[in-house]
Amino acid sequence: MATSDEGYQHIEHGFEPVFDECSRVLVLGSFPSVLSRANAFYYGNPQNRFWRVMAACLGVPVPPNEGDLLAGSEPATLDASIAAKRFMLLNGGVALWDVIESCDIKGSSDASIRNVVPAHIECITDVAPIEQVICNGGTAGRLYKRYLQERTGLPAIVLPSTSPANAAWRLERLVERWRESVDWVAL
Repeated sequence: MATSDEGYQHIEHGFEPVFDECSRVLVLGSFPSVLSRANAFYYGNPQNRFWRVMAACLGVPVPPNEGDLLAGSEPATLDASIAAKRFMLLNGGVALWDVIESCDIKGSSDASIRNVVPAHIECITDVAPIEQVICNGGTAGRLYKRYLQERTGLPAIVLPSTSPANAAWRLERLVERWRESVDWVAL
């Protein structure tokens, strides 16, 4: 007989936020996907449009994914991919983390998230002069409002998810919506 816990795993986030003392915009997801957890970095599913959206908003080239060919025709390593993504964010004044530090979850399904332990957001807000919080998708927005907004004192802009599951939003439409929400040039 199946139990209601079938398929659930208790998962710890597993990797650190991206930020520095110049980060002014904080982008929060809900919790890392299975692929992101395997790669130990954010938005590890190549079908997720996050890196393409951020690059467009910041007006820079899209950082490579692991295996993408670099200028010298060498494939990018996972470490090189992560370094390029971190550089793009930090150079653009963007901090990145997730609302959840640990939870019970089935695979990568945001809809299955339960037993939430929220992230210790103060590790970012005590260091970086965050002026704006952006939540990548409705689940991140709801969880931020429930667990973290009171602690940061900042309301969040909830933007459409860059997840491939959000097929209703084509890349061009996502970029337009994300661009109009933040003055990325001022960063």
